[in-house]
Amino acid sequence: MMSWNLHLCPRLFFMTCLLVVGACAPAPAPTPLPTLAATSTPQATLTPTISATAVATSTALPSETPSATPIPTVERLKATVTADLLSCRYGPGPNYLFLYGLRKGANIVLIGRTDETNWHWVYVDGRNKCWVNTNFLDIQGNWMGLPVVYPGIARLPVSPYYPPTYVLHATRTGSEVTVEWADIPLRAGDEEDAYMQHYVVEVWRCQAGQTLFEPLATNELSVSFVDEPGCSTPSHGRIFVQEKHGFAGPADIPWPPYQ
Repeated sequence: MMSWNLHLCPRLFFMTCLLVVGACAPAPAPTPLPTLAATSTPQATLTPTISATAVATSTALPSETPSATPIPTVERLKATVTADLLSCRYGPGPNYLFLYGLRKGANIVLIGRTDETNWHWVYVDGRNKCWVNTNFLDIQGNWMGLPVVYPGIARLPVSPYYPPTYVLHATRTGSEVTVEWADIPLRAGDEEDAYMQHYVVEVWRCQAGQTLFEPLATNELSVSFVDEPGCSTPSHGRIFVQEKHGFAGPADIPWPPYQ
């Protein structure tokens, strides 16, 4: 049997001992991985888009975040005009006929709003009631608590000189609805001004699960817009003929079903 000479090979003996001890030592416990907190990926916010063959005004989705706490209903609110000159119109939108102007600092009383919360127009009390944009008012309270008066008790003045139009076609391609109607020509001088739009198409359409009110004004005989499924209220719409004395109609739109 071969024997080791420890005096001749001290270094070799030391390394051998290290190998034996290392082989017998327990393996170190694994370091636990850090626990990751679950995170959710935010969903993109959809912005309503309107594709129209005519000149149309569009409105973004409401900026207000729905709250579980109901807004108290109020009959009237005081407000002050903040714009240098604010138009007060016969209908709730910038393309309805003009009634009169309000100067900066004017004190007014608000008594109503439209039925959908995306459209920031409110009804002004007075001998001649009219509509203004809330973006140019300092309101003492929440205008969302005002009663809904349009459509309803707040009505557009009726034209005594023109008949209503009628819808020729209302078709759907996916989420896009196109409406065409008959022309009702105006006589010379019956425009309010050079910028007046001859037709106002009011639609209550669905997008991103919300019903949106949109008054689409145009001089054309057709308009297209987005209408998606997923709303609890059925989409619908109507068309007014606009001339400087008032509004003829409305002609109801036979709404094409979503397929």
